[in-house]
Formats: sequence, structure tokens, C-alpha cells
Amino acid sequence: MNSPNPALVTHRAAQRLPRLALFLFCAAYVIPGVFGRDPWKNADITAFGNMVGMAEGRSSWFSPALGGLPSDAALLPYWLGAAFVKLLGPMLGAPLAARIPFALLLVLALVLTWYSTYHLARTDAAQPLPFAFGGEAKPIDYARAIADGALLALIATLGLLQLGHETTPELAQLASVSLFLYGMSAMPMPGIAPKLAVMLALPALAASGAPAVAVALGGVGTLVCWRSDRPTGLQFLPWVIGSAVLAVVIAWMLGAWEWRAVRYESGDQVIATLKLLVWFPWPAWPLAFWTVWRWRHHLLHRHLAVPLGCVAVSVVTCIAMAGQDRALMLSLPALAVLASFALPTLQRSTAAAVDWFSVFFVCVCAFLLWGVYISLQTGFPATPAANVGRRLDGYASSFSLLALIIAAVGTLAWIWLVRWRTGRNRHPLWKSLVLPASGVALCWLLLTTLWLPMLDYARSYRPLVDRIARHVPKDQCVNGWALPRSLIAALEYMGGYQVDAITAPAMSRCDYLLRIESAGNPRASLAGWTLVAREQRPSDREELAAIYRRNPTR
Repeated sequence: MNSPNPALVTHRAAQRLPRLALFLFCAAYVIPGVFGRDPWKNADITAFGNMVGMAEGRSSWFSPALGGLPSDAALLPYWLGAAFVKLLGPMLGAPLAARIPFALLLVLALVLTWYSTYHLARTDAAQPLPFAFGGEAKPIDYARAIADGALLALIATLGLLQLGHETTPELAQLASVSLFLYGMSAMPMPGIAPKLAVMLALPALAASGAPAVAVALGGVGTLVCWRSDRPTGLQFLPWVIGSAVLAVVIAWMLGAWEWRAVRYESGDQVIATLKLLVWFPWPAWPLAFWTVWRWRHHLLHRHLAVPLGCVAVSVVTCIAMAGQDRALMLSLPALAVLASFALPTLQRSTAAAVDWFSVFFVCVCAFLLWGVYISLQTGFPATPAANVGRRLDGYASSFSLLALIIAAVGTLAWIWLVRWRTGRNRHPLWKSLVLPASGVALCWLLLTTLWLPMLDYARSYRPLVDRIARHVPKDQCVNGWALPRSLIAALEYMGGYQVDAITAPAMSRCDYLLRIESAGNPRASLAGWTLVAREQRPSDREELAAIYRRNPTR
């Protein structure tokens, strides 16, 4: 016989987060970083380079390439970005046009996480215990409050902050995993929506570059349906199996199968992976562990089994790939669902500790961000501006009134939230996640307003490409043998160069050659080539871009 449900929730605790506040949370998290910047090093500019190359006709839509080097088989997100570049690029510019669909994919992941939690929280096994004399939460109110908590937990997760705002295939993978999570969560719901969600999710995941994860999730879904004690589970089973089979077929057609497991070469790699598992899913993972402990007698019920299975697949994939953070990102929606079921069981002292840690962490970050910004704009204090000048050679600070207003409004709104949370608002279930989520959103907002020009200068390849352009005329052919794909993409898009990355320098038709050298140990010149200059990115002191010109033939 199962142990009783550990959740005790009053009617007052099952208040839902005001919808306007929820929408503002999501907007403050999603929109900053979409506008006013270049694609950043490394994966961001690489994926964008594939998309813009397809849109501009420099590479095939079925075999994208950078400098002639074939790219991975994540065709679905590349098609999505290239389509938006082709449609909206002339009006908005290619970087913004490509970024729009991926911002919408992030929104989709947030929405699907909310609805997944809502449907799981409405199951009989997830409902809180009734009180002897009434006053317990109504099922729908309880489900909404839990779902609000899951959405806040996902926003609060540190690992999603940067990767969730890039233009990379992993965002399409994240949306696909969230769609699968929703389909499995809404399984008993009448209608075609859950079945359609599952049928689309795994093939989309395979077409986005993660076929092995799609097959593993299909196995998780099959096991959950097979062990279900309801007829809907077995009725749903063919849809899950069909989706997994379709994912295998699509991966085979696209040539997406690739062995990506990496053997650990040293103890440092193991330690780095352990550190990643600690900070990347913070603060969702401690709450998820608490859920597993408090609900340990209910782990086979669907509201725990579905997200636990999704988390297990992503964590195992991350470990097998020697600590790949982009694989771990796929666990975050399911971790947020698990974290939300910890909220009805948290003690007041634990909730207070979460609040005060969040206040301390965000205050330190906000103070640092505002302090450096004020120093750059006013020269006082002088030390932060001097440090920026040393680290970013050639950077000139700029002022934007709009960015300052947005940052100031966001900071004041967070201060108001701290005051609200430290008041007498102790009842809502989601209260413990308001400050972590809003704090992460505030830090991202300040980074992408006050610090955006500086970040763009530091993380974009444009300063390096501009320096290369002093020595290499536009539209020239540049041999990029052994160059990183990110730099190839930047040379093609930002520099307008024809890059040949598949031909050895001796056999190349190009008149210019670019190769990366160590700043501390530059390599010897190549036979038949004359060194023109060595340039470096302003924020990179370790690498040099050596520019060579072919010697004229007699």
C-alpha cells in the first residue's frame, strides 16, 4: 500500500501568480539579448553562419557547409533560421531575423513546461491530502499554482540563461523535449493534442541533431505507458512507439547518426563534469532532489516518473559526452517540473534560506553590473573602467538612454519584489521561487542593456574581422585550412570573404591564408607565403590570427 501523499496545501496557498506579472517575468527573460547585438562566439555564430549561408545561396539547404566544411545534421533548426533570414532579413537584418524563431522556441519551452506541470499536478496521485474539516486547495487552483512554480523554477535555472538566448540547434532540441514532456503529461486528456505532440516531438528532436536522445526518450515513454495502471496508457503506447520509429527513420535519412560519447582523459574532466552538474541546473536540482525524497513512495506515478525519465536521459547523455552542457540543458524543463512538486512540502526555514541566498547573490551581481557601468560612463570610480580598458583593447564606451531606462525600471521592479516577498505574503506555493527567478531575469536584463556594447565587443568576431579587413580586401578568397568553424562563419558573413577550408594551403587557389597561432609561440612562416600581419580579438590574449599572402609566381 502506498504511503500518503506528502502535500498539504490550503486554499490560500493555491493562489495563482497574477497573469500580468507572469507575462512580464517571461518578457523580461526572453526579450533582452534579442536586439542590438552580433552573433557571439562560438556556437552562436557557427549556427548562424549555416543559416545565413543557406538563405544567401552559398550552401545547400540539404547539406549546409561553412567554407566547404559540411556541418552537422541539425537541418530542422537551420531551415527555420534560414527561412526567417530570407523572409525578414532585408527588413530587420540577418542576425535579428534568425534570432526571432529561436526566441519563440524559448517561449514555447516555457509554455510547454507550464502546461506539462499543470496536467501532471491534476492527476489523482499528485493531489494534496484533503483536510478533515475542509479548506484544502481545489484541484485546478493547486495545479495552476504548481505550474506557476515550475515556470519560475525554469527561469531561475542558471544554465538556461546564456544557452537559451543563442541561435543554436539546441534550442530546437529543448523545445522538442518540452513537447514530448507535454505529450506524456497530458496523456489522459481527450483529443488529439497529446498524441500529436508526442508524434511531432521525437522526429523533430532527431531532425535537430539529437536522434539518440529521441530514441532514449521513446524508451522512457514506452516504459511509462506499459506500466500505467490506466487504459489510456496502453492506448497511448502505439503513438510513442510510432514517434520513436519515425525519429529513427528521419535520422537515417538525414545522416544524423554520430557517435558523440567521449572518454574521460583525466580527473580534471571528471571534476569539471561534477561542477557542471552542480551549478548548471541550480536552483532546480536541490528542489528536485527534495521532491524525490519526500515523494519517494510515489516514484512510479506519472507525475514523477515522466519528468524523472526525461532528466535521467539528459544527465546520462551529458556524462557520456564528458560534461556537455548543451546535453544537460535538455533536462531543465523536466527538472523544473520536479522542483515544483517540492513546493508544497518545503518548510518555512528552507524557503527563507532560498530567499536570502537569492537576495545576496542578486545584490552582489547587480552592484557589480551597475558599478562597472557607472565607472565607464562617469570615470568614477576609476578602477573598473581601467580594468575594462586593459582587457578590451580599443573599446570605446557608448551611452544609450533607452538601455539606462530599461535597466533602472527592471532594478526598481526587483527591489519592489524583494519588499513584497519579505512582507507578509507567505501563502502562495510559488513564493519561494519569485526572488530566484526575478533575480536571474534582472541580471540578464542588466547584462543585455548596461553591458551589451561591452559584451558585444568582447564576444563578437566583428572587431577581429575589421582588423583583418585592413590587410585583406573584401571579396577575396581566403584559405581557412584548420580554422575553427566559428571564425569561418564570421569571415563569410561579416567580412564578405570566400573561405576555402577544405583545401591544403599548398593546393589552394586563394591568394590569402589565415591561420590561428599561439600568442606566446607564433609558428614559422609557410613556404610560398609571406606574413602580412598578426591580429587578435580584443578580449583574447592567447590566440593570434596570422594573415599571409601568396608569393607571386615568376
